[in-house]
Amino acid sequence: MIKARLFQGPMTKARSIRASVGAQRLMLFACVLLLSAHAPAGQEALKAGVFDPPRAAPDFILRGSNGADVQLSHFQGKVIVLGFGFTSCPNVCPTTLATLAAARRALAADAADVQVVYVTVDPQRDSPAQMKKYLATFDPTFVGGSGTEDALAKVRASYGIQAEKKQYGNDYTYGHSSYTYLIDRKGVLRALMPYGHSPNDYVHDLKILLSER
Repeated sequence: MIKARLFQGPMTKARSIRASVGAQRLMLFACVLLLSAHAPAGQEALKAGVFDPPRAAPDFILRGSNGADVQLSHFQGKVIVLGFGFTSCPNVCPTTLATLAAARRALAADAADVQVVYVTVDPQRDSPAQMKKYLATFDPTFVGGSGTEDALAKVRASYGIQAEKKQYGNDYTYGHSSYTYLIDRKGVLRALMPYGHSPNDYVHDLKILLSER
């Protein structure tokens, strides 16, 4: 058993959980995180919490904001930042996306090897066209993923992402997991960055992962 924390929804308060890890339960690995980032001797540690051991990021195919299907494994060779949210999110999602855009700008030429993939939790409103328009306000290289309720639910389940629709009269919003995943060039899930980290923290970790071949 490993103690972990799950960062959820528009609220950023962490709550402790316990998750058991077995070969038959890899689909729940998003809940299993060593809170003390560590690295082999002589190697700088990541700011994000690291998965130990690292494991392959589950692949998926969704309708992409780029006008084609977006498949996670298509981006192998780049470092991927994978997040989940929705375009009408009032606070958390735009903060996260602005942070990632600032990190890419700080990376300068190295940003060409970093791909941000943002998967909606709100297929009712977030068509691929809507996601393209929204993500372009942060960084035109960001790629969004949309699809049916069932398709998106399967992707969330494979990454341990929670999303809860909350109705307010004739309107609604979502509470959802607010962390992002860092996936290395080989398609291996390496770390989980909780909401609220700075662009500098992302730059630090992305540079480490970019340096690995």
